Amino acid sequence: MTGHVSPGSFTGTSPVWLREPSDANALVPVLWPRTAQKVDGALHIGGLPVADVVANVNTPAFVLDEDDFRFRARAFRDAFAGYDVYYAGKAFISTAVARWVAEEGLHLDVCSDGELTVALRAEVDPKHIGYHGNNKSAMELRRAVDAGVGRIIVDSFVEIERIADVAAQLGVVQPVMVRVTAGVEAHTHEFIATAHEDQKFGFSIGSGDAFEAARRVLESSSLELRGLHSHIGSQIFDTSGWEVAARRVLALHARIASELGHALPELDLGGGFGIAYTTQDDPADPAVLADQITKIVTGECAALGIERPHLSIEPGRAIVGPSMCTVYTVGTVKEVTLDGGASRTYVSVDGGMSDNIRTALYDADYSCTLASRHSDADPVIARVVGKHCESGDIVVKHEFLPGDIRPGDLIAVPGTGAYGRAMASNYNHALRPPVVAVKDGAFRVIVRRETVDDLLATDVG
Repeated sequence: MTGHVSPGSFTGTSPVWLREPSDANALVPVLWPRTAQKVDGALHIGGLPVADVVANVNTPAFVLDEDDFRFRARAFRDAFAGYDVYYAGKAFISTAVARWVAEEGLHLDVCSDGELTVALRAEVDPKHIGYHGNNKSAMELRRAVDAGVGRIIVDSFVEIERIADVAAQLGVVQPVMVRVTAGVEAHTHEFIATAHEDQKFGFSIGSGDAFEAARRVLESSSLELRGLHSHIGSQIFDTSGWEVAARRVLALHARIASELGHALPELDLGGGFGIAYTTQDDPADPAVLADQITKIVTGECAALGIERPHLSIEPGRAIVGPSMCTVYTVGTVKEVTLDGGASRTYVSVDGGMSDNIRTALYDADYSCTLASRHSDADPVIARVVGKHCESGDIVVKHEFLPGDIRPGDLIAVPGTGAYGRAMASNYNHALRPPVVAVKDGAFRVIVRRETVDDLLATDVG
């Protein structure tokens, strides 16, 4: 059984799912990239001690295991053979990563002109690019259509007209997919569950808007309706939500063929597969997910008496998320006495919510490990916090760390590949960290650290 265990109640200062480790130096393999290991207590990734990496680039820094990234990309590509697998550019994109995606045979989703620019700079085949977003401007659409993107996911009636006008002006027929909401709310955080009705994305199937959107696209001579797109959420651990969503989306698929006389050749089921951030998470294997989702779609198509369309899937954070960790330097350690006499160790690091906003934004849980040395000290409950002027600036809410954790130590937080650097900010005028790719005992900076000159370049006062 895969999934996410509810934190439930607390025992003392920690949630019930958090168990004291027998060895606070050990790694939990499911949380880390495949090449991660401890050598005499020091964390190595890609055949390199992370201490050697940060000695060259300083901290905080994102360390990306290239072999692990490629392995996960291939795992989804092979498990979903016959599908188009779309990597989520919004999770993390850079020129190097976009090239890896293309080299491993995946397609690429973007949702802004900036992400599209990176993809084109990396020479990703535009036909393998999908363009998402609920409010694409005419300028953005013109750029996408002119570049020849393979599909634009339509999100509103206004956008149907906007894309049709742009395509007509450019003298092309633009392939599009209609994003629909199936009324299925995935078992995930409310802010990232995207298929229930009261939210900004897509056309409702239940209200009839989705059918009307398909009709309007088919009426346009400058648009080609390729199919329907459904996305039920993010950080999802099982396929139960897809069973209901597929039934509703395929019923609409069949209705469009029957009433509008257009057999849709494609169907995108979204994705948003979960990863392990802590020991309470148990993600499913891509092969298991592929087998179950394919059976769901095949069964629903058989029940409706229709041919199975060509399928697309979007793994979301599941490729880059586990492939990257963030390395920080400890600045201060503080023991805080709580009500009832218990205490918590506050470990302050040189980053925080400017490089990982998810704890503050989603109440997300993370793990961490002492990365620079071995410790024989007994483990203590610690809270890793950032350096920003906010009480909510928490990186790791609850974790066992060695009791002798001290200033100058390195701490590494796994599972930060998705949305860490992508959502990073200059809050408190912090400089956004670099992304360093490691492989076969060597490292290279693929996104450099910001400088003060970068920070002041836009300040024209």
